[in-house]
Amino acid sequence: MDHRGRFVIWSRYRCYFFIVFLALTLIIYNTDLVERTEDLVPKWWMRFGQVVSTVVPVITTYSNSTATVIQNATLQQGIELSVTNINTTMENSTVTEALTVPNLLPAKQSVPIEPYISPGSFHVEYPHEYHFIVDEPKECQEKNPFLVLMVPVAPHNRMARDAVRSTWGTESLILGKVVSLFFLLGLPSGEGAEKLQEQVLQESREHRDLLQSDFTDSYKNLTIKTMMMLEWLSFRCPNASYAMKIDSDMFLNVNSLVHMLLTAPQHDYMTGLVAKWAHVLRDPNSKWYLPENVFPDNFYPSYALGLGYVMSLNLPRKLVEASRHVKAIYIEDVYLGLCMKHLGIQPTDPPSQNLFQLFPVPYNRCSYSQIIATTTYTITDQVNFWKDLHKPGPTC
Repeated sequence: MDHRGRFVIWSRYRCYFFIVFLALTLIIYNTDLVERTEDLVPKWWMRFGQVVSTVVPVITTYSNSTATVIQNATLQQGIELSVTNINTTMENSTVTEALTVPNLLPAKQSVPIEPYISPGSFHVEYPHEYHFIVDEPKECQEKNPFLVLMVPVAPHNRMARDAVRSTWGTESLILGKVVSLFFLLGLPSGEGAEKLQEQVLQESREHRDLLQSDFTDSYKNLTIKTMMMLEWLSFRCPNASYAMKIDSDMFLNVNSLVHMLLTAPQHDYMTGLVAKWAHVLRDPNSKWYLPENVFPDNFYPSYALGLGYVMSLNLPRKLVEASRHVKAIYIEDVYLGLCMKHLGIQPTDPPSQNLFQLFPVPYNRCSYSQIIATTTYTITDQVNFWKDLHKPGPTC
């Protein structure tokens, strides 16, 4: 057989080999694609200009360590992960930061899927793996605040956020101390949720002060929102001194607050309007009803009312760790009291009982110059009182 004949036979074999190789490649690829179908279908909130990285920051604290870790990646000693700031839009350049992940967990292994079990009417799904889909990862690092103000608010309540931004939220330097402000949101739900989420993302681009996690925003989920706040503080603001959780409808005198904190304890400190020997409400018609099979004691441990409480920044990490051992109920301030009890830490009464007010205080410049926080009847009152207090001239 001449060389031409051997070339023709070799060419045929090569053709057959190529066809078989191509078929095998397509089979393998399609099989892998089917297995990864769920990963390729984004959640609806990922469709609104979000940059979704293959490594998503998940702030989760595990019971075998109080350190915060990144999940959804293989965790090895000294590995550096490039984490995308998911507040950045497709039109802008991707902003990343390097995070060194300690060797806290073994390499990721396959875990059998367990059937979903509802936590029931009086508990919430926490601990749980939630993600921050809108984040400001560098604000605390760059500004190095003394005090961080955290304001939980519903996604639709833009009016409340703007009222805060135009009043006490503008006070970023008080008595030589830097103050930072963030709003905490869950996901909108119901009719118009997707449009509202678009508006939230636009607002985030304008103000850079929103933190949004992927749980449904509702009254019952306030405990989840509070725990995500604590996870974020322990992860993003380790060098801050204090944080205050305060409702959006409150009047806040930031000057009085910072003045109090200048002489406050720096560790294991929580204060506000502290409730002691508060009765557990057994009336099923009550907004805060808990049956005996959920909470058998007749009195709650001491806790700071959720309208506004202050804590030293060593506490968030401890409270998140305690939450691994205390089943989460839907009454968020009581739940923090239960976690504090587990830690053996008592909330501290403020220097004066007049500093935190549960009921709206009639306005005059002298009294408002001395309080820290009070509820108000309307947003208009909140704005007008703050503006009047900050006019030139003596307050008393």
